[in-house]
Amino acid sequence: MADFAAAQWTVALSSPGSEEAGDARLQGVPAKVPGTVASALAAAGLYDPENPHPLHDRDAWYRTEFDAEPGHYRLAFDGLATIAEVWLNGERLLDSRNMFRTCEVEAELSKSNRLEICFRALEPHLNARGPRARWKPQLATSQGLRLIRTTLLGHMPGWCPEIHAVGPYRPIRIEPADAPRITDSHILADLAPDGSATLTVSLKLENAGGTPELSCAGTTAEMTRQEEGRWTAVLRPADVTPWMPHTHGTPALYDVKLKAGERQFSLGKTGFRRLEVDRGADDKGFGLKVNGVSVFCRGGVWTCTDLLYLPGDADSYRPLLEAARDAGMNMLRIGGTMLYETRAFFDICDELGLLIWQDFQFANYDYPVKDEPFVQEVRAEIRDQLAKTQGCPSLAVLCGGSEIYQQGAMMGLPEERWKGPLCEEILPELAGRLRPDVPYVPNAPSGGVLPFSPGEGIAHYYGVGAYLRPLEDARRANVRFAAECLAFSNIPEQRSLDEGLSGVKPGHDPRWKARVPRDRGAGWDFEDVRDHYLKTLYGIDPAALRYGDPDRYLDLGRAVTGELMEQTFAEWRREGSSCQGALVWTFQDLAMGAGWGVIDAAGRPKPAYYALKRAFRPLQVSLTDEGTGGLAIHVINDRPEEKPVTLSLECLRDGQVPVVSGRKDLILNPHSTQSLNAVDLIGAFFDVTYAYRFGPPSHDVTVVRMLDTETGEVLAEAFHFTPVDQPLASSAECVASLRQSGDGIWWLELAADRLLRRVNIRVDPFRPSDNWFHLAPGRTHRIELRPDSHTDGAARPSGTFSALNRPGTIAIN
Repeated sequence: MADFAAAQWTVALSSPGSEEAGDARLQGVPAKVPGTVASALAAAGLYDPENPHPLHDRDAWYRTEFDAEPGHYRLAFDGLATIAEVWLNGERLLDSRNMFRTCEVEAELSKSNRLEICFRALEPHLNARGPRARWKPQLATSQGLRLIRTTLLGHMPGWCPEIHAVGPYRPIRIEPADAPRITDSHILADLAPDGSATLTVSLKLENAGGTPELSCAGTTAEMTRQEEGRWTAVLRPADVTPWMPHTHGTPALYDVKLKAGERQFSLGKTGFRRLEVDRGADDKGFGLKVNGVSVFCRGGVWTCTDLLYLPGDADSYRPLLEAARDAGMNMLRIGGTMLYETRAFFDICDELGLLIWQDFQFANYDYPVKDEPFVQEVRAEIRDQLAKTQGCPSLAVLCGGSEIYQQGAMMGLPEERWKGPLCEEILPELAGRLRPDVPYVPNAPSGGVLPFSPGEGIAHYYGVGAYLRPLEDARRANVRFAAECLAFSNIPEQRSLDEGLSGVKPGHDPRWKARVPRDRGAGWDFEDVRDHYLKTLYGIDPAALRYGDPDRYLDLGRAVTGELMEQTFAEWRREGSSCQGALVWTFQDLAMGAGWGVIDAAGRPKPAYYALKRAFRPLQVSLTDEGTGGLAIHVINDRPEEKPVTLSLECLRDGQVPVVSGRKDLILNPHSTQSLNAVDLIGAFFDVTYAYRFGPPSHDVTVVRMLDTETGEVLAEAFHFTPVDQPLASSAECVASLRQSGDGIWWLELAADRLLRRVNIRVDPFRPSDNWFHLAPGRTHRIELRPDSHTDGAARPSGTFSALNRPGTIAIN
C-alpha cells in the first residue's frame, strides 16, 4: 500500500465550523504527512514550541492534489487527531471522532484529485455537556477530555508542554481496491511448559487465489478455509529458541510468511514465549514469569519520541529503545496518559528483548460507559490497536488504564462507585479475545485494600520520592510491583542545559521552574522533592548552596537522584524482597530541563540514567546496610548460564588505605539471587557498617566487587559509605588516557590512587558508556566513548573529568 508521505501538502487554519471544503481564501503553509499542525506551523515560523499557543480553537484544513489512474481505490488513515472530516474532490468521504482509530474507505479516483482533511476545533467539543461525572480529577485542563478519544498529552500543565495534538499524525495510505491483501489476522505463538512451540494463525485473504500456505521456523502447512471465509493453520515447529527478555536470555524471532498462488505475504516476525502472572505465596503480589522463569521487570514509563511531531517511525524509536536496552531495562510501560505507539515500536522491542506494559489510553477520569456510542468507539479503538501487535512477543501486560481506581478512591468514594464496567468488563473481554497470550490487569494501581496500597497488587510507589519518606520505606512499604515509582526532577548534563536553556540558572528563574514537573494544584514541585533528599543524604542546605554555588548545587542534584534510585533498586532486587518489578517515572523528557525523564529532550542520558544502568545489571552485586546485622551483600545472575564469580571486599580509610579485606568464590546458578554477609568474606567480625561504634571509625568506605573467576574482569561493583564525614580527595593523583581499538572505537581509561565520588566525564560530542560513578583505587576503569550521530568519524575525543570530592577538573586529550 503506497502512502502520501511524498505528496505536497499544505495546512491552513480557519475559524471553527467552516462548511465549505477547498475555500481558496485559506492561505496554507507547507505540511508533512504524517505530521501535526504544530510541526507545520513551527517549520513556517508561526508557532513557538517553547511558548505554545492553543490549537483547539480553530479548524485546520490539510490539502493535497495528486494524479492517479482512474478507478476504484482504498484509502486508509492510520491516525487522525481528532475530530476529522475527509473530503475527496469536494465530496465528504469519511468522518472520524477518535485519534486512536484506523479508518478505511473506498472511493473512485479521477485522473486529477484533491484530498482534504478538516480537523475541527476541539474546544467546542471539550465544552460540551456530557453525562455527570462522579469525580473530577485535576490532572488535565478540561473535564471534557473524558468524553473525547484523544491523548492527554498537551493538556497536563506541569507534566509536559501544552502542545496540542492536531493533524494526520499517522500515515495515510492508498491502493487499488482490488489489490491482494490480508485482513483481520490473529497470530498466536505459544510455548508449552515442555518447550514445544505452536503457531496458530487465522486471517482473511482478499483478491488472491489458491490455497494459502503458512510457513515459520522451517515448518510449512496449507491453511484450511473456515466459515465466513477465514483461513486457519496450526504449525508446530521443532527446535525453536524461546523468546526471552534480553536480560534473561535471547529474544529469538522467526519470520511468518504466507504464499497464495504466486504472491508472497509477510506477517512480520514472531517469538515463542509463555507469560504467567506470579502472585506470590500469599496470592497478593504481582510479577511475571516468562517461559517459567521469574523476571524482575525494571525500566521506565515511556512518554513520546517528540511532542511536536508525534512520530511513529522506526528511525525515531530506535535510538531511545536501544538506550533502554543498553541500560539493562527489560520493560517499558506506555501509560494511559500518553498515546498508542505504532507496529514499528513493537517490532524493535521484539528485536531488542524489551517487554511492554501497554495501558489502554484511559486515565483518572470517570468515563461515560453508559453512553453506547462512546462504548462502541472504545471497542473499535481496542480492536484496531491490538490488531497492530498480533504476534509481537514483547507485549507482556495489558492494563485498563492509569489511576482511574486511585482517583475515585482518593475522593472518598466506595469501591462500587470507582470500579466499573470499562476496566472490569469491556476492556478485559477484548483483551482476552484478541491477545489471549497476554495477562490483563484492570488498572494501575490496583489490588490492595485501597487501590493505591503498595503492599498488594500493583502500586504507584512514591514513598521514596514525592511523599518524602526515608529510604528504608522502600522495604517497609512491602512493594510488590511498582508500575510507577521514583519520580524526581532529574537534572540533565550541562551541555544539554547550555544548548536548551542557555543562560538560565537553577532556582526561581521562571524559565527554569517552567521545566520542573509538578502536580497541578500542588504547593510544591519535584525540585523541592530532590532538594529534600539532597539535604537528607548529603547534609547540605540546598537553598544556601544554590545561592552561593549554583554549579555545585546542580552537580549534587544530579548525583542525589541517581543515588536514591541505586539504593532503592538494591533493596527491591535482593533475595527475599517482596518486589517483583519497578518502572521509573519517566523514561524520557518532552522538554529540555530538569524533568522526570532519565533521558533528556535532546536524547542524551542524564546522570540518573547511568545510575539505573548500574542498578539494572543482569550480573549484579549490591549492598544494604542492615545496622547491627552488618553489611548484606546481594548477588544476582539473571542470565541463563551458570556463572563462576569471585567476590572481593575492601574497607578503606581515607578512601585509600585498606584496613580489612576478604574474598569468596561463588558459582551463581542461572536466574538466581542470593545474599551473604560481609563476615562471609572477611571471616570474622568487623564493624563494617559502623553500627556498634566502638571508638572512632576505622574506615570511611567499603568496596565490594564481583569478578569473573576465570578472567578477573570486574563484572559489577558496589560501595557503602560509613555514616561519618567523608574525606576530600584533594591530593588524589589521577590518570586519564585515551586509546582507540582496531575497530575504531575510542576508550577512556581512568585510575586514581584514592576513591573518587561521582566521576563526571565530559567528552562532547562523545557519550561515555558509564558516568557519574565512584572510582575506587587499585583499578583502571575502562569506558567506551560513543560518538553522537552527527559526529565527524575522524573526530578525536577531548574534554575533562571531575569528581564531587575532588576540586577542579582534569583534562582528557
